[in-house]
Amino acid sequence: MSHVPHELREEFPEFADRITALKQDDEHFRHMADEYHALNREIHRMETGVAPASEFAEEDLRKKRMVLKDAIYGLLKN
Repeated sequence: MSHVPHELREEFPEFADRITALKQDDEHFRHMADEYHALNREIHRMETGVAPASEFAEEDLRKKRMVLKDAIYGLLKN
């Protein structure tokens, strides 16, 4: 499979160690990270034509990913 852009470690390289620690120690963070990962993979499949979707469906998933990314960033900063 090709490289999937927007992985959390790419988005927040300065928090790579914190991401690992929170995934291990914080169930809420782990759930959010897993949901982000699933959304990100689905968007990538749409972008590459593996899972064709309407523009509106793709845009909706992008908005969900953005909201989730903002929430994750908030947890990483604390």
